[in-house]
Amino acid sequence: MADMVVRNEEFEEVVRASFGRQGLMAHLGAELASVAPGEVRIEVPFRPQLTQQHGMFHGGVTTSIADSACGYSALTLMPAGSEVVSVEFKINLLAPARGERLVARGRVVRAGRTITVCHGDVYAAGPGSEVHCATMVATMMRVEAA
Repeated sequence: MADMVVRNEEFEEVVRASFGRQGLMAHLGAELASVAPGEVRIEVPFRPQLTQQHGMFHGGVTTSIADSACGYSALTLMPAGSEVVSVEFKINLLAPARGERLVARGRVVRAGRTITVCHGDVYAAGPGSEVHCATMVATMMRVEAA
């Protein structure tokens, strides 16, 4: 696990404010469930509007929340005045995303001054169970806040 050096004591407020400005996350009904140094959890409750033709969560939903969980995990370790953008990611869809909700857990693997590498896992959750349905490796870049 990466050395989690917090460079902004207000990281949680920064992450929550940024998440609140994301139109896509609002559209998906995503919730920022937890924020900690180098780690973020995002959850999306099931809705028929988020499915593909077989009634499972669409891979685009899975990918979007994994990307955001990775990006926000990176932002938790950046200095004040930072924003983050994705510059690359690879996702493997491992199993059908069937459940009451999707849970994405992003964590920092290595944080640099400009580039941060993260890992994200997505689980389809139901009563008493979680199925690991996707895994992502992502590269995030720090940019100055506008």
